[in-house]
Amino acid sequence: MLLIKPLLAFRPNKMDWIFAIKTFMAGILALYIAFSLNLAYPIWAIGTVFVIANPYAGMTTSKSIYRVFGTLLGAIVAVAVTPWLINTPWLFTLFLSCWVGLCLYFSLLDRTPRSYVLMLAGYTTVIISFNIVYFIDTASLFEMAVGRFLEITIGVVCSAIVTTTIFPIHIGPAVKERVSKTLTDTQQIFNKILLEPHQDYNYTKALSQLARDIADIHVMAVHLSYEKSTLQGMTKPLQEMLNQITMLISNLVAMSERIQQLDLIDTEYRRLLIDLHSKINTYLADEHRLKESELNLLPEDFDSDFSKLIQSTKENQIIILKSLKMDIRHFIQNIHAIKLIWQRIQSGDTTLPEVIVPISTNYPTLHRDHGVAIRGGISACLIVFIATAFWILSGWKAGFMLAEMAAISACILTAMDNPVPALKMFIRGNFYAAIVVFIYAYGVFPYVTEFWQLALVLAPFCIYCLMLFLHPPLIGIGLPLLMGTTMGLNFQNRYTLDQVFFFDATIGTLIGPIIAVFIINAVRAMSPDITVQRILAIHYRAIRQALYIPYGVQFRLHLRTMLDRIGVLNTKAVQSERLQNMMNKALIESSAVIDLARLQEIVLKLPENDPLIEQLEKFKVQLDEYFKAKEFEQNYEIICIQLINQIKILEEQLLIQEDTDILQRLHISLNNIRSSLCHAKTP
Repeated sequence: MLLIKPLLAFRPNKMDWIFAIKTFMAGILALYIAFSLNLAYPIWAIGTVFVIANPYAGMTTSKSIYRVFGTLLGAIVAVAVTPWLINTPWLFTLFLSCWVGLCLYFSLLDRTPRSYVLMLAGYTTVIISFNIVYFIDTASLFEMAVGRFLEITIGVVCSAIVTTTIFPIHIGPAVKERVSKTLTDTQQIFNKILLEPHQDYNYTKALSQLARDIADIHVMAVHLSYEKSTLQGMTKPLQEMLNQITMLISNLVAMSERIQQLDLIDTEYRRLLIDLHSKINTYLADEHRLKESELNLLPEDFDSDFSKLIQSTKENQIIILKSLKMDIRHFIQNIHAIKLIWQRIQSGDTTLPEVIVPISTNYPTLHRDHGVAIRGGISACLIVFIATAFWILSGWKAGFMLAEMAAISACILTAMDNPVPALKMFIRGNFYAAIVVFIYAYGVFPYVTEFWQLALVLAPFCIYCLMLFLHPPLIGIGLPLLMGTTMGLNFQNRYTLDQVFFFDATIGTLIGPIIAVFIINAVRAMSPDITVQRILAIHYRAIRQALYIPYGVQFRLHLRTMLDRIGVLNTKAVQSERLQNMMNKALIESSAVIDLARLQEIVLKLPENDPLIEQLEKFKVQLDEYFKAKEFEQNYEIICIQLINQIKILEEQLLIQEDTDILQRLHISLNNIRSSLCHAKTP
């Protein structure tokens, strides 16, 4: 039986009990107020509390606000459009299908919590419009829309009051803990890269995890504005600090590559590197309050220590060591910037250092997958159209429940690579909920005459389901079981249960998601391998774009998005070793993107007729062709050989270059490109 072993093994802890009892209290309070106001569908008040339930006060409050706005937008569209199209069912169906699809498309592009607004607006319009079609003889459209908005608002307000007043748990301390862990992990990876043999530690895996953690904190930070914690109002400076941490990832990956290159030639340099690392660590361990004037400071004797290191190594290691020096210098300066911002955040200061150009925007610099969004929107459009067409053609009066459930199922889980398994569990949860509804309706409710009795008989079942919410493997059954039961019971002041409608509605709530499963499986569902291939193609395209973006805020935004994409990429559990290898290389490739910007800087510094410019432009074209071939999964080996040969030509031309600054910068960038973009380990 589904999840029977995990359910039997489940042992709730103290937090589970507190969360479940608090949420149930909020739900019962919302239901009581809805009863007192004699609203048409009190189930939406208690159901809202359960849907937005979260142990963190900030997350609950933000989701509450987004739910109110989404409901309001959906209600406005329903009131504005339904009177004009209700007498033309096929045109009405087409409009609603396109509306839901469009809302879901934009929702999937926004990987922040506010995406909930558009997703909810889509299927709220369907729910209000189809309910008025069913109850057209007994209700008015405006009253139903207002009633729906009031029911949702009551649930939101009750949830916010209970969550923030009874044993509130703030997300601020959780964010602070995650940030501290991220900074600690960063320091540990730095230590391992400089001290341990490369083959003994999987740097790319650890750094990919770091990129994923940053993306998670970026989203968590959005909720800080909705709670009273020590980090309240610190969303923007915190996200800017995370942008600085992403630059650290690029530094660390580059260091790892340089160390690997050096080890392949000779490991004697490590003796002096250990001493250098010790001085850097001591320098970075200083926890005094930083000043802006100290941001670019380096450890004492940093340059002279590196000079000794370079002088004691083999000739073919010199350029690599100079590149390593640049990466370590940037790492130290980025650590200073992060510490300064973090110190200000913790003291309640939202300002950023003047020397740090913020790259945070109104829209977070996160990876957006238009392909998934388009597929999701198309699948939602088809699901709503097919389900509604079935209702129209069958003449089944209660078919509106089928269409509504199809619309909801089309939206709620489609952000996943393959929502089908989760939707199947959702269907099973609704089936089990129908059994629970039957037991309550015919075995319990005939003996319930007071509200306190209703609360008492609902408590054991609701609290148990709510305790499952904090455990990812169990929420898949807990949420649909609880929501299916709540919706199926259809609480009202004058409670009656129409047996024919009960069975019709039960059948509709099962068939609707089944239709969604078939359409999503055909149009939207993708295996992790396919998803990884698509993200890798976007990654290669982003590298090509970086060839033509000058270094500055726009370039840093571009790099931030690339590293976020790496974090998304490494959440995918692929079976193919080839894809796993390509995923690891993608992070390494991202670390060398900054060298593409350096090439552009060098071209601008060279004299207008310098023959090196022509060779560099040719090199950029070859790089573009190389990653274009990788993007479209074409044979790129020949282009890679041409790239390496072009690097040799450029290095030969550097022998006559008199500008030592250009000479050194170009040598370093060419080495990094050869190693990290072409994956050739030896010069």
